[in-house]
Amino acid sequence: MILTAFLVLIFAPIGVSAASYFLSDRASANWYAADRSSAGVLPQASGHADALVRIYAARTVRWRGIVAVHSWIVFKDKGASRYSRYDYTAWGEPIRVNGFVADGRWFGQVPDEVFRADGEQAAQLIPKIQAAIESYKYRNLGDYRAWPGPNSNTFVAAIIDAVPEMQAVLPPTAIGKDFPYDGEWFGWTPSGTGLRATLGGYLGLTVGWLEGVELNVLGAVLGVDIRRPAIKIPGIGRIGMSAVPA
Repeated sequence: MILTAFLVLIFAPIGVSAASYFLSDRASANWYAADRSSAGVLPQASGHADALVRIYAARTVRWRGIVAVHSWIVFKDKGASRYSRYDYTAWGEPIRVNGFVADGRWFGQVPDEVFRADGEQAAQLIPKIQAAIESYKYRNLGDYRAWPGPNSNTFVAAIIDAVPEMQAVLPPTAIGKDFPYDGEWFGWTPSGTGLRATLGGYLGLTVGWLEGVELNVLGAVLGVDIRRPAIKIPGIGRIGMSAVPA
């Protein structure tokens, strides 16, 4: 009965997400021609003098969007007239700089905000974020792997880990976030508030005050957040209070 309940918790939400996908226009849409214009969630850089940092996530391309999101990071120094956007992709140079509109729809999907910082807080974070990007080791052609990683979510997770002051948490649908980008299969959570263990990204357990409790099985995450009450389930993601304070 325990095994049956576990399998239901894993596969039933994925089934719901799959049904939502195939009943929507996402299944039949031409993903290559999908809208990648601004979603309007960022202010115009030229009219926003303060420094700014954002992390966004949006359902990824085609059927993979049933279970996974793509995440990226955006920042702007104080007084800068444009944003800098960093993605990790499967085509071209893996670390893609300004390859897309900073707050653009990800092939038609409006992004959700995962993290925000403005003003002096953002100004202090940006040099550390830049250093983390420069030191990211999976930066060569052929390094990208959609599953279990390193992928776009692995890249952003590594930045969060290198800059613990961010206190950011990627959504449970960010498959690849549990890949051991630092080569260690056991250690502190990115926030430094707990511990995590992973077997190459295929199986893992995370327990932390900020991250909550997460069990990763082949990339599918089951978990619970006590700090900001919510449950985390495969395919659908987080249900409950938002992880990002209003």
